[in-house]
Amino acid sequence: MSRFRSRDTALGVGILALSVICCLGLLRSRRGLVVVTVRGTSMEPAYRDGDRALARRGVTPARGDVVVAARPAFTHGAEGPETRAEFPAHNEMWLIKRVAAIPGDLVPGGWVPPGQLVLLGDNPANSLDSRQVGYFPADALLGVVLRRLPRLSA
Repeated sequence: MSRFRSRDTALGVGILALSVICCLGLLRSRRGLVVVTVRGTSMEPAYRDGDRALARRGVTPARGDVVVAARPAFTHGAEGPETRAEFPAHNEMWLIKRVAAIPGDLVPGGWVPPGQLVLLGDNPANSLDSRQVGYFPADALLGVVLRRLPRLSA
């Protein structure tokens, strides 16, 4: 009889350990998910103002993916009044855009450099994107959008 109890105990401990491992994996994967709310019309018709989307952090984007990226801050150059975009390390403003080109892709003017992306809004008439800013650093991404979420009721 003690042989069965030890086997049951071992089985119980094994199941408990597996449950803990699964829970830790679930918690880790949830930390990599972010819910964002779209503000503005730059991604219409795919995403409208007020839509919500689920994005995953730490995913390498592919051409055609929708991503959440840091909004550039515009500064004047030290030598003169020309304006340039900078991507601060801690930025609380985000843009949602589509990846038009990845490193190594041919674009007008050459090849997309390593660590850079071309991001475009689906609504070019109302979008701050690579047409104005140039390349976006890949490390300025918050995440890649996985899917649209239901809108919250008012």
